[in-house]
Amino acid sequence: MQIEKLIKMANAIGEFFNADPDKEAAVESIKNHLLRAWEPRMRREIIDYCRKDGNGLAEPVKQAVLKLEV
Repeated sequence: MQIEKLIKMANAIGEFFNADPDKEAAVESIKNHLLRAWEPRMRREIIDYCRKDGNGLAEPVKQAVLKLEV
């Protein structure tokens, strides 16, 4: 899948959950959504991209993606 599309999708998820005033909870919700809704290949691609550059990803999304690695 094209990384640009993954970035757009991840940021849209981030926008939805970022409405939560508890920013830690928002990051956790983003992470959980990515775990439930994205297939492993998509997660691997966004994790690799975030590790290398992460340009274009919103900060809460970056935090959530990096938590997927653990």
